[in-house]
Amino acid sequence: MSELSHHLDRRRDPPAISPRKLSRLLLSRPDTLKPDQQELLHKTISACTEMRHLDSLVRAFARLLSPADGNGDRLQEWISAAEEVNLPHVHSFIRGLRLDHDAVRAALTSKYHNGGAEGVNTKTKLIKRQMYGRAGFRLLRHRILLQ
Repeated sequence: MSELSHHLDRRRDPPAISPRKLSRLLLSRPDTLKPDQQELLHKTISACTEMRHLDSLVRAFARLLSPADGNGDRLQEWISAAEEVNLPHVHSFIRGLRLDHDAVRAALTSKYHNGGAEGVNTKTKLIKRQMYGRAGFRLLRHRILLQ
């Protein structure tokens, strides 16, 4: 087969799934995916062992995100299982979890959160960016209070 015909044959292959699309599929709840997305995810996961491991780790960690009393211990079990798999990005994630272990443990076990305060901060920052260079603190305060 000549170099040109080999190149043309490769162009006919269907495009590979993009990393962004694969990430979205892996991070979505399986019951919210359309049938064609579920099929694509299943084909991708069954293509290699690393993908199967990654999928099971993502699903197990997602279950930890609903705060419960035993999640602190389950987090340790998850970390141990994730360390056994040869996935460098997962190991990097684990290092991040360990750096802020107390906060992560509290987030996974406490039913209280600061989502409301974070929402107000985000909205305030948005208004501030929209007004950049136009006025001082008094107008910013007035716009925030009117929102």
